Amino acid sequence: MFRPLSVFIGLRYTRAKRRNHFISFISLTSMIGLSLGVLAMIVVLSVMNGFHREMSSRILGMVPHATIAGAPALADWQAPAKVALQNPQVEAAVPFAELEGMLSYRGVMQPIQLHGIDPALEPKVSIIGDHMVQGRLSDLREGEYGVIIGEITARRFQLQIGDRLALIVPEVSSVPGGITPRMQRLNVVGIFKVGADLDSSLALINVADAAQIQRLDPGSVQSIRLKLKNLYQSPQVAAAIAAQLGEGYHASDWTQTQGSLFSAMKMEKTMIGLLLLLIVAVAAFNIIATLIMVVADKGADIAILRTLGATPRQIMGIFMVQGTVIGVIGTLIGGVLGVLAALNVSELVGWLERVSGQHVFSSDVYFISTLPSELQVADVVLICSAALTLSFLATLYPSWRASRTQPAEALRYE
Repeated sequence: MFRPLSVFIGLRYTRAKRRNHFISFISLTSMIGLSLGVLAMIVVLSVMNGFHREMSSRILGMVPHATIAGAPALADWQAPAKVALQNPQVEAAVPFAELEGMLSYRGVMQPIQLHGIDPALEPKVSIIGDHMVQGRLSDLREGEYGVIIGEITARRFQLQIGDRLALIVPEVSSVPGGITPRMQRLNVVGIFKVGADLDSSLALINVADAAQIQRLDPGSVQSIRLKLKNLYQSPQVAAAIAAQLGEGYHASDWTQTQGSLFSAMKMEKTMIGLLLLLIVAVAAFNIIATLIMVVADKGADIAILRTLGATPRQIMGIFMVQGTVIGVIGTLIGGVLGVLAALNVSELVGWLERVSGQHVFSSDVYFISTLPSELQVADVVLICSAALTLSFLATLYPSWRASRTQPAEALRYE
């Protein structure tokens, strides 16, 4: 089979045993360094994808994807909910209320965000029913002022089912200060744990009780909560529904409350990816050092090829092929090992925990107790492409130096 001269000789040089074993060692370390760099990037980015998935499913499974509120309150929430459900992106619409206050128990206070929910309809839009540690959603009965709190809040206050605590909410009044605190007694009827910061900042009450606390008319609700098929389209969908309902309705979505967190996570993934790319860059610089020493070692061979009629372009191609082969093999090995490691990193960490008897992620300290991993094909393609590109660029300068070799100078002392 016909092969170009540059490819033929370049592959022969790659397979040949060199007289200088140090050059062979440097070539091997370049290949290993490139493999380790690709392996590390794939595993780390996969783990970060796993963390992002876990945080998204837990946080965005608890907070509203979008809400539609009316001014004044919605006396008939079914009407706007029916309009919202006509949008193909909306999966469910339920009554919802949101207020902020302070929880007080035996002299200890904590800020809290209260969600008023309908216990029968809440499972349509939230994952809270799957994360109840004690109690049930159905225990939030109208008029009893029951509350379901997070596990961290319960641990901080040392609360159990049946305990009573006070909710302090601000209320606008005609007094000189303008705002006066109002207190409401709540009964702990449940405890949830989703494994996120919401365990310490969120509590749930019945939507009718929330209306009473907010001084709304009986049967009125503050807003409706929407669950969307594609939560990343929440701003557009919510705005479109509010505009369709007409004047007096306004929309909000999760990007206004949780957007900064997920933007920070995305930026963190980008910056760590760039830092890990430096490992690949160092391996690429090793390819430069390897080829420069190979060029010096093969000076006589280059001169002979030139005298036999090889062009500078062919000489340059020989060493570009040799360096590219190192890059391809290193990237291929790193890519395969990285994919295997990313797919099995959770099992590997579990095995290490069983062998050592120590928990890498203790549920008492961290929000998750396992190391999540989500391998994305786009990340693998991007990492391997970056490694191959850097490897190819690393071959240009040494190959150009080889093409500039003068036969007479190279053979002068042979």
